[in-house]
Amino acid sequence: MYNVAIDLTDEPGSLASFGEALGAAGVSVEGGGVFTVDGVGRAHFLVEDGAAARNALEIAGLGTATIRPALIRRLKQEVPGQLGAIARALADAGVNIETQYSDHSNRLVLVVDDPMTAELVTSDWAA
Repeated sequence: MYNVAIDLTDEPGSLASFGEALGAAGVSVEGGGVFTVDGVGRAHFLVEDGAAARNALEIAGLGTATIRPALIRRLKQEVPGQLGAIARALADAGVNIETQYSDHSNRLVLVVDDPMTAELVTSDWAA
């Protein structure tokens, strides 16, 4: 799975254009969100085919998306403090969390600066 990140304009229809472009290309969105800061909407969405997503967004004139591998983990929801525990495990290993959100299956989606180390130190939360 891949995280698709792209800036969207802060105006009505931007997210619609994003979703329509992916849908027309047969790319399904598995989770994610858009966060607007200082007039720029930063979209992060989970997809199975990152290359197809990037191509569809470029063809639609929405710009060039950044595609990065996503680490998928499942927090033990019945145990309080899970977000802190997994974030601490990554921090203690020197891994920086750059993006975090949930997918449609209630799994934790992480984009990190060191995927190989992150994979190892979060194995207790393997989805």
